[in-house]
Amino acid sequence: MKDSTLLIPAPLRAYMLAHSVPLDAVQQRLIERTTALPEVAHWQTAPEQSALITLLVRALGARHAVDVGSFTGMSSLAMARGLQPGGRVIACDISDDWTPVATEAWQAAGVADLVELRIAPAIETLRALPAERYLDFSFVDADKEGYLEYYEELVVRTRQGGIVAFDNTFRSGRVLEPVKSADHAVIEFNARLAKDSRVEVVMLPVADGMSLAWRK
Repeated sequence: MKDSTLLIPAPLRAYMLAHSVPLDAVQQRLIERTTALPEVAHWQTAPEQSALITLLVRALGARHAVDVGSFTGMSSLAMARGLQPGGRVIACDISDDWTPVATEAWQAAGVADLVELRIAPAIETLRALPAERYLDFSFVDADKEGYLEYYEELVVRTRQGGIVAFDNTFRSGRVLEPVKSADHAVIEFNARLAKDSRVEVVMLPVADGMSLAWRK
């Protein structure tokens, strides 16, 4: 589990989590399974993000959701739990290396029938979605160089009042002092998103930065 954020000291974060929706047994097990993948465990959606995603999906009355970069399934699980009856999450991942862990968690949580997993380059999956404004909520936590392309495919399919959310928009603070190509990609993406007249944007200090784009 991500045990710190850029701006919140560990003790204060522990206090915050203790006064928010608690993790249940399925989420705890999912964190344990993901922590056993030390090289990539940091990709997992943080508990505070998971709670926020479920809250947003519920508040939107969402039935149509998309998860770009599902990994071991925490973000898709969070969406599925907030859906209205008849809702569905399209879960996108380029590899099935970790999705068996996700599938196990979705089944344990009783939401497996609400999640449709699509293994393919995410941009192909998004371009194959209906060309109409019907999406209620999307969450993107995948390759940073692809953020702009993913956004363009999602924003034109998002209904008025829907939200497109992006993870890692702080890049561990490297948006101020970029080091990697992914840092530069996120800097460009953040600038483009903030100026896009189709949306209203709030960047939140949640985990490694989380940007919400509300569709006008």
